[in-house]
Amino acid sequence: MPNIRFRLNGVETDIDADPDSSLLAILRGQLGMTGPHFGCGAGECGACNVIIGDRAVSACDTPLWSVADKDVTTIEGLGDAQKPHPLQRAFIAEQALQCGYCVSGILISAAALLMRNPNPTNADVRAALDRNLCRCGSHNRMVRAVLRAAAEMQAQ
Repeated sequence: MPNIRFRLNGVETDIDADPDSSLLAILRGQLGMTGPHFGCGAGECGACNVIIGDRAVSACDTPLWSVADKDVTTIEGLGDAQKPHPLQRAFIAEQALQCGYCVSGILISAAALLMRNPNPTNADVRAALDRNLCRCGSHNRMVRAVLRAAAEMQAQ
């Protein structure tokens, strides 16, 4: 099998795997990333979202070969308990977390939005999160959290 090289959360990564494997299978399997979740398997729910470049992409239907020489960011690459990303702090402050299954994908979608648009409107945030399914009904709090994080990031 060919080696596929890409940057995962800022670290050069070489994977010897079937290039047609889904990125999600490789992330969760060989690379041990638990943040991207398997949801629908069809790129419809957003639970498996990762950032490729500056776009949120469904990892479940992204073939491994397509990330060669690209930057891939998972929720593990945004921040951690010692140094959380402003989005992570804002989601906690706004109580925008419920069951947590969808949250990593939503945070990734929001982070990709803020990479491209550091000063989004309410409508921009809603559009960016539109492809993420959350059954807990936390959407309004999530939108407030993204706007709060954007304001914090602008102030820095």
